[in-house]
Amino acid sequence: MKAERIKEAVLIIVSFVIGGVLTFVIVGGDDIVKTNNTSTNSGLTCSAADCTKVVVDESGISEAVQKVYDGVLMIRNYQNDEVASTGTGFVYKIEGDTAYVMTNQHVVDGADKVTLITSKDEEIDGEVLGGDSYVDIAVIKIKKYDGIVALQLGNSENAKLGDLVFTVGSPLGYEYRGSVSTGHLAGKDRMVSVSTDGNSSGSDWVMKVLQTDAAINPGNSGGPLMNTNGEVIGVISMKFVQTEVEGMGFAIPIEYVNSKIETLEKGESIEWPLLGVSMINVSDARNSFRYNFDIPSNLDYGVVVAGIESGSGAADSDLKEGDIITKLNGEKVQDSAYLRYELYKYSAGDTIEITYLRGNSEHTTKVKLSSSKN
Repeated sequence: MKAERIKEAVLIIVSFVIGGVLTFVIVGGDDIVKTNNTSTNSGLTCSAADCTKVVVDESGISEAVQKVYDGVLMIRNYQNDEVASTGTGFVYKIEGDTAYVMTNQHVVDGADKVTLITSKDEEIDGEVLGGDSYVDIAVIKIKKYDGIVALQLGNSENAKLGDLVFTVGSPLGYEYRGSVSTGHLAGKDRMVSVSTDGNSSGSDWVMKVLQTDAAINPGNSGGPLMNTNGEVIGVISMKFVQTEVEGMGFAIPIEYVNSKIETLEKGESIEWPLLGVSMINVSDARNSFRYNFDIPSNLDYGVVVAGIESGSGAADSDLKEGDIITKLNGEKVQDSAYLRYELYKYSAGDTIEITYLRGNSEHTTKVKLSSSKN
C-alpha cells in the first residue's frame, strides 16, 4: 500500500513538471517566435576592410542613413551666373583640409562655377579637378568643413540580386535635397546604350551598369548607391524615362570608377585607345541617301569604315574605306557604341584582331592601337 502511494506521488510530480513545460511552450512560445521575428539582424556582409557594420531592423535602415548622410551633397552647376542644372555628389576621401567629392561628369559639364550644399544647408565652392564623359565620372575638390564624413567604397561584385540598397540625393533640386530612397539590386551587368554628348537622338557608348528599383529622379545623378552598411557599390547615373517604364534606375559599378578615379583626381585625361577609323552604323548607312556602301542585304549589325586616319594603326592594317567591321577580338560588334565598349577594354600599344566584311567575303586583320592623347 505504501509503495503504491509513493508511485502515485511520483506520477503526480512528473505530470506537474510535464504540464509546466507544455504551458511554457504554449503560452510563452508565441512570445519567443515574436521576439525572433522582430529581432535585429545585421545587413549585408561588409565588403570594405574598414567597414563599420550597421543593423537593419523593423525601423528600416535609419542607422545606415545616419552614417552617410553628412557625406552626401547637392551640386549646383552655374553657367553665365545662373543655375543651369543640379545633381548629387558624395565625399569619398578626406586628406588634411581637403575633401574629394565624386559625381557624374554630366552633372558638372559646361559649368563656369560649381557650388555644393551640405546636409547643414551651407553652400560652399567647389573646384572640378577632372572628368570624363565615357566613364561619366567627375571629381570635385572642396575645403573640409565641420561634420563632414567620407563614405566607404564597397564592392558591387559581392552584392546579390534582391539585396536591399538605398541612395541619398537631391531629386528635382533644392526643395527635395537629402531625400532617401530604398529599393533592391534588380540587375547586374546590364548593357545600356547612352550618348556621351547629350545627344538624345543616338548613342555612341555602352555602359555596363547595376540596375535598381529604388526611386531615381532628375537630380539624383552622381549620388551613391549603397548597401545596408552604407558602403558605396555604385554611382547613380541614369534612369529609363518612358511613360510605360517605372523603377528602372542604373548605377556605374564602383570597381569601374575606382580604376579611373586617380587619373581624374590629378586633373589628367583618361587615355583611351584609338583605332583610327571614322564609323557609320550599318543601319544608318543603309537608310541614308548620303552613302553608297556595299552592304549585304541580310546584315543587320556592324559598323562601316567611312574613313581611315593617316598614321593610325588602322592605316597600317588591311582595312579600307567601305569595309564593315563585325567583330573585335572575336566579340560581336552590334554598332559603334558596342565597338567603343569593346575597344576601351584595351590600352594604347595593344594589338587587336578586327573581323570585317568586304563585299560578301569575311577577312581578319591586326591593328595596333594608338593613343587618344596623340
